[in-house]
Amino acid sequence: MIHRPIPCRITSIVDEAIDRKTITVKAPEIAEKALPGQFIMVWIIGVDEIPMGISHIGGDEISFTVHRIGDATTALHEKRVGDIIGVRGPYGNGFKITGRKPLIIGGGTGMAPLMPLIEKMIEMEMDVTVINGAKTKRELLFLKKLQNWHVEGKIKLIVTTDDGTYGIRAMASDIVEQVIKNKGVDEVYVCGPEKMMVKIFNITERMNVHLQASLERYMKCAIGICGSCTLDPLGLRVCKDGPVFPSEVLRSISEFGRYRRNASGIKEAI
Repeated sequence: MIHRPIPCRITSIVDEAIDRKTITVKAPEIAEKALPGQFIMVWIIGVDEIPMGISHIGGDEISFTVHRIGDATTALHEKRVGDIIGVRGPYGNGFKITGRKPLIIGGGTGMAPLMPLIEKMIEMEMDVTVINGAKTKRELLFLKKLQNWHVEGKIKLIVTTDDGTYGIRAMASDIVEQVIKNKGVDEVYVCGPEKMMVKIFNITERMNVHLQASLERYMKCAIGICGSCTLDPLGLRVCKDGPVFPSEVLRSISEFGRYRRNASGIKEAI
C-alpha cells in the first residue's frame, strides 16, 4: 500500500444523484492492490485529507463516490477532469466472500463501497440479491447500472425509498427478514447509516445468518497510529481492523448503533 499521497489525475466525473458524484482517477499502484470494501485517503491540497470508500476498481483506475456535506467534499465536487488530487492506500481489511447466496444491502451513499463486491460476485457467478435503499429517488446511487445487471440476470435487485418515490415504499431494513427467507440467504453484507445497519444486524442475529458491516468513523492517519477511529470497548481501529466487521465482532462493540466520536474525541449520539 502507498502511505504517502501520490498525485493522481482525474479521468472521469459522473453525477450519480443529488449532491453525489463519482470521481475516477488513474492510480495503477493502488488499483492493482485494492480489494472490495477497502478505502483510500484523498488529499485535496490546501483543504483536507479524508477517507473515501472505493466504488470501482478497473485496470489502472479506481473510483470513489463523494457525497457533498462539508468543505473537503465540496472541494472535490468542484474538481474537473484533468485536475490532480493526492491519493494513498488502499487501507482496511475489505469484505470476505463466503457462501453462495449473498444479500447486499446499501443505504444511501453506503451503496458505493459495495459496488466492487457486487462486481466480484458477478464474476464468481454467485446468486446475488441486492437491496438499494435511499430516502428518496433523487438519492439512489448506481440505479441504472444495477437495473442493467438485473435485466441481464446477473443480480436480483430490490429498490426501496422511504418516501415511495421509487420502488417499494419502505426502509431497506423493513424488508430484510422476508428477503432472507425468500432467497435462502447465507451471508449478508451491509453499508449505510449505522442505525439502519444495527437494525439489520439484530435481524440477522435472530435468524442466525452471518453478517459483515462496513463502519465509518472519524479518522486521520489510516494506518492505526492516531487512535481517532477506535471502537469501544475493544479498542479496535476502523482503519486497520476494519472498516468491515463480522457478526462475531459486532456483538462486542458497545458503541455500534449508539454513538461515535468526533474530531475532538467527544462521544456523539448516532
